[in-house]
Amino acid sequence: MNFYDFSAKEMDGQDIKMEEYRGKVVLVVNTASKCGLTPQFEGLEKLYNEYKDQGFEILGFPCNQFAKQDSGSNEEIQQFCLLNYGVSFTMFEKINVNGQNAHPLYKYLKNEEKGFLGKEIKWNFTKFLINTEGEVIKRYAPTVLPLNIKTDIENLLKK
Repeated sequence: MNFYDFSAKEMDGQDIKMEEYRGKVVLVVNTASKCGLTPQFEGLEKLYNEYKDQGFEILGFPCNQFAKQDSGSNEEIQQFCLLNYGVSFTMFEKINVNGQNAHPLYKYLKNEEKGFLGKEIKWNFTKFLINTEGEVIKRYAPTVLPLNIKTDIENLLKK
């Protein structure tokens, strides 16, 4: 199995196969609207705008599992991201990233690249970088700022 074997629902309910991102470098992020790290949306959007024309995608997955920091509806979350941060990268429906009801994509990502303290996602804005072959290359802690991932993205885009 790899990244391309999964699918998820966009904010509008449309089922998207990760296969659509074949050949692209992808950053998958679990997001939250009311978190101290929420300003990372700004850095993510900058990354996306800088590299999207070179084959880079960001996929945002809102999650309410950490201190209930994304309790709004999918529509409210989407409006918040657009109005406050101008988010233009793809946002998916709210999911669980941990536990029995974790989204299958996140079960896969966590199994492929464990964190510092094990498999589970510790907080909002954990990031997974996927290469053009659908392989998970690296996992970044929530506190790693998006712009600090630039070199890794550039190196994958050059290959």
